[in-house]
Amino acid sequence: MAAPGASSSFLGLGPGSRDPATIRRRSRGPRNRKKGWKRWAGPEARLGREIGDFLEDVVLQQRATGGLIAEQPDEGLFFVDTGNAEKDRRLNKGKEKPLHVDLVLQPDSKVPAPKNILAHQIPNGRKEKRRREFWEKQAEKGVLPRAERRLRARLRRGGAPPDKTPEKGRSDPERGFYDIWAADNPLERALAGQDGWFLQQTKKQRVKRPARLQTKPSQVPAVEVIAAGGSYNPTFEDHQALLLRAHEVEVRKKRAEDKVERQLRIPAGAELPTAETVFQEQCEGLLEESGDEEDGEPPAPPAEPEDAPKTAPRQEKKTEQQRRREKEARALAARQRREKTARCRRQELFRLRSLRRQVKRWEAELLRRRQARLAKRRAKDALPRRLGRLKYEDPSLEVQLSDELAESLRTLKPEGSVLRDRFKSLQKRSLIEPRERAKFKRRYRLKYVEKRAFREVT
Repeated sequence: MAAPGASSSFLGLGPGSRDPATIRRRSRGPRNRKKGWKRWAGPEARLGREIGDFLEDVVLQQRATGGLIAEQPDEGLFFVDTGNAEKDRRLNKGKEKPLHVDLVLQPDSKVPAPKNILAHQIPNGRKEKRRREFWEKQAEKGVLPRAERRLRARLRRGGAPPDKTPEKGRSDPERGFYDIWAADNPLERALAGQDGWFLQQTKKQRVKRPARLQTKPSQVPAVEVIAAGGSYNPTFEDHQALLLRAHEVEVRKKRAEDKVERQLRIPAGAELPTAETVFQEQCEGLLEESGDEEDGEPPAPPAEPEDAPKTAPRQEKKTEQQRRREKEARALAARQRREKTARCRRQELFRLRSLRRQVKRWEAELLRRRQARLAKRRAKDALPRRLGRLKYEDPSLEVQLSDELAESLRTLKPEGSVLRDRFKSLQKRSLIEPRERAKFKRRYRLKYVEKRAFREVT
């Protein structure tokens, strides 16, 4: 152990600071065993701890006093209080006292902050310095840069520099506005009169937007106004109409449920299957009946079919007189048909008015059918399209009963969800396909494990 006066040069700042050389370290035992590996012992470790404590105390002194206390003069460490508290209070009465939050934010270290090198660096500083030195040497020889020569020549001519109107920036509220999609926007004035194929190949001209992309998939508005009965203070008639709509929706749902239940219901007169009947039905065709084996009658000979094909009777040859009469009859029938056709054509002249009325009726019928098809197509366009495997389902109506209506805005309760309403609106306008919530399916079977600690307690 060193003598107390051996390290008088060390001066600690904290109340518990001691000279590292005077601290006695007890032996930690042998270091060649595993127990000694876990301890930081030995002369190297002791030296490292002493150096660490010394450096930490030096840093603390630098933060508090700006340097080592041993190097500070007496005037920097001590002062003689010769003032008067009452006099100081009168002198500092008019001065503003800084707030505590400002005092907390003040730096309490006497060590100056590190210099920010990036704040003092200039981009391409060395290159600009060499260029400046080069032109200084050239200026001594009478050689000036081109920009300087042009400026001096302009001053010799006496002409004032042209006044350029400064361009208005994007943040200037007085700048002019224009439509970038219009045909006469200033962005395309430089491209006017040039070849379209050249502009298209050089990517300077926008590709023409297809007409099919201009049409909306649905004519349904993005934000639909709810029924008048769903407002804050609806009239009695509007509220009853909304209740009737909700009632009709529930009636349709109940009818669908009753239909499914009716189709799955067992008929009233039918007998319920028993275990015996189920077993008998399962054994059908497996076992042969004994009566069929005993009664072995010989098969009867096949009977001759009654409907045998009969030969057609032989026709006698027609005479010349029969052929002549048939020919005259055919000619007479053809002449009568021609005369009837001519007579009908002559009669059509007297039916012009009725034909005109018939044509008008037929044109009106065609117009009615065309309008019906157009109305049907418009109604179909208003409906959501089938974009996926699921059909679009209208959201449930948000209805309040008569006794649930709020008397004031203070008691009004929010209903519905804006996110769900926008999601359904996108589906109704055929912008996205109807979807359903994904079902959670466990990949592996859930396994329950009882921990050992819990098992020992129980």
